[in-house]
Amino acid sequence: MALTKVLITVKTYPSLSAKYGELVCTAGFLEDGSWIRLYPIPFRKLKKDEKYTKYQWIELDIVNNDKDFRPESFRPATIDTPITLLNTIDTKGNWYKRKQIVLGKVYTDIKALIAEAHDKDICTSLAVFKPAKVTDFKVEKVSAEWDKKKLDEQKALQEQGNLFEMEEEPFEVVAKLPYKFSYVIEDENGVSSTMMIEDWEIGALFRNTLAAAEGMKRLPLRKSGRNTSTILL
Repeated sequence: MALTKVLITVKTYPSLSAKYGELVCTAGFLEDGSWIRLYPIPFRKLKKDEKYTKYQWIELDIVNNDKDFRPESFRPATIDTPITLLNTIDTKGNWYKRKQIVLGKVYTDIKALIAEAHDKDICTSLAVFKPAKVTDFKVEKVSAEWDKKKLDEQKALQEQGNLFEMEEEPFEVVAKLPYKFSYVIEDENGVSSTMMIEDWEIGALFRNTLAAAEGMKRLPLRKSGRNTSTILL
């Protein structure tokens, strides 16, 4: 594809990839209002003038992600594809401009949405869903450490990269969240579902809350060698 403009509305907390290192899954809207998923993006390794925010238009060269059958899935043309930051949509008028793009199609029936996801002719995998009710917020404790195999993979990737280039400072893998966060919701028909929260903001909120409570000044980061979805209304 040629250079494509994308409005960023979804950015996940980083995960570890055996092939690409630490990655972030990003999603948003094209200019025609259709959904798009961008993966992989090594967000924390991007240059300062490439690090996008939520509700910011960006421009980059993308291609179909042939390793993902979902129709909304694309990837940067290369892992080093430049990203140009454009304007950010403000929140004036009770988020008026944002709503004009995001609320083009809103689902309220979870079974209908799942049916579309399973339909091979549609395969919906990104959507705006508005629950009738949020009944619970769940916090489940999980391991606070990345799997050793994943950390070893990151180290191997970084050491391989060092054969060709040297960076001034070592890259440290982001701290793993020790909890899993989810909403329990009900749709317009009273059907209950649990939706996990994987947004970047949930991780930032967790870390900032701990720091504010003086639980810790900074979560420790693991060294990995030298040289790193649905909108719920």
